Amino acid sequence: MENLINIFIKSIFIDNMVFAFFLGMCSYLAVSKTVKTSVGLGIAVIFVLGITVPLNYLLNKYILVSGALTWVDPSFKDVDLSFLSFIMFIAVIASLVQLVEMIVEKFAPALYSSLGIFLPLIAVNCAILGGSLFMQERDYGTLAEATSFGLGSGIGWFLAIIGIAAIREKIRYSNIPAPLRGLGITFIVTGLMGIAFMSFMGIKL
Repeated sequence: MENLINIFIKSIFIDNMVFAFFLGMCSYLAVSKTVKTSVGLGIAVIFVLGITVPLNYLLNKYILVSGALTWVDPSFKDVDLSFLSFIMFIAVIASLVQLVEMIVEKFAPALYSSLGIFLPLIAVNCAILGGSLFMQERDYGTLAEATSFGLGSGIGWFLAIIGIAAIREKIRYSNIPAPLRGLGITFIVTGLMGIAFMSFMGIKL
């Protein structure tokens, strides 16, 4: 249990998708103009990461890695399908994003309209694929560890986009020099937030 909490906390604060690896920056910058739309997209990202990472973990463990197909037949012990990882992971992600898009359109049409093209673009959000690839690279031992990492990564991305959206709403009323208005000041604030999140690296996990 302690290991799961460590993975969860580390993926939120220390290995934050935005501030540590700069993944998912396109949606992070484009949608973070208001807190309302940022909350909607952030929850969608948590949902997609929280489901796709454990699904891709099972796919990787029982189908893709070398010798994974021995549960089908012992004669498949030398079969290695790991070269299909990218396309299989993306297929799972695209399917889940399509499901999220249909749910949001059905139950929250206003949010669906405000998110626009960025909701289906979750499928090509590098933070989503990055979560599955990090899971594969770090070789988590159990489904619970993969799920903890997926949820933590989603929450970390959620906190990042909520934080920048709240700041952008406030600085809209500030006297910012003309050349820095818009994305200029957003990049500066993002850098400062990244430096602030670096302070969590001192946490001993």
